[in-house]
Amino acid sequence: MLNVRLTYTKLNLAILLGGSLLLGSCGGDKKADEGGATSEVSGDLSGDIQIDGSSTVYPITEAVAEEFRAEAQDVKVTVGVSGSGGGFKKFSRGEIDITNASRSIKEAEANTAKENNITYIELPVAYDGLTVVVHPENNWAKDITVAELKKIWEPGAQGKITKWNQIRPEWPDKEIHLYGAGVESGTYDYFTEAIVGESHSSRGDYTASEDDNVLVQGVSTDPLALGFFGYAYYEENKTKLKAVPVNDENDANGKGAIMPTVETVKDGSYAPLSRPLFIYVNSKAAARPEVVEFVNFYLDNAATLSEEVGYIPMPAEQYEEQKAKFKQFASGTAKK
Repeated sequence: MLNVRLTYTKLNLAILLGGSLLLGSCGGDKKADEGGATSEVSGDLSGDIQIDGSSTVYPITEAVAEEFRAEAQDVKVTVGVSGSGGGFKKFSRGEIDITNASRSIKEAEANTAKENNITYIELPVAYDGLTVVVHPENNWAKDITVAELKKIWEPGAQGKITKWNQIRPEWPDKEIHLYGAGVESGTYDYFTEAIVGESHSSRGDYTASEDDNVLVQGVSTDPLALGFFGYAYYEENKTKLKAVPVNDENDANGKGAIMPTVETVKDGSYAPLSRPLFIYVNSKAAARPEVVEFVNFYLDNAATLSEEVGYIPMPAEQYEEQKAKFKQFASGTAKK
């Protein structure tokens, strides 16, 4: 699944997607190469495509880029990792063509883009479920509520909530060691908004990293640890981690504690930690044929490749809708 494509790294679903419109890729006819790309691209493409942003989305984009490079060998596709926040900074200044994002663009970032005459399109490409994890030797945290997670992670918890039995009296009178996404990460923004109630608001006394592999290493070697990161990293390391089911006690349907799985993330029942993942495409970049081909290739192959690297693909009709949106967007940029 994640394999070498994770070397450098680390859903509110229904509001984004729906409907369908069958459109072919700019790159040509579909093909059925088992285990590989499912659409061809033009053989005479050239140029550079600069991509940066979310470490969570990185494995999908790098997997797509790897397949695309094999088909369009004269196109140089560079994929960096600076977090969703870092990616939006570069994107809103016009320094990159595409940014990976594990959250939607913020108002301040959108305003900066507007000031710099940057217009763009947001394209959902897959689903993710932020997974709360503990060490396998942890035999007490069999589930956790959203309120308990807030009690652990809210700013007022810093220096005060330091032991497991402060969360539930029956849990051990032992230190709790916290691991989580760094503040430039879209994962951090999403988690804090969903759990604490305010984006970018949390205690600061925890082990933070933009690289989810660092967090995996920390939790998997610390019996007193509790952490969170994207589902793909749990799935790839489930033999040395234990996922904790989350109970959204504010859910009127009263589903109880839900484990993150492909099914519960896809249907949104793993709430409130299910989320969409995005790419954003600069309108000037979308006027270039190599970028148009790449984005269409991305949407043609995102389902297969996102699953390969451990994420949850969207339904086929939703990819077709995004292709239709992008075709209209790219056609508009070509006229300018």
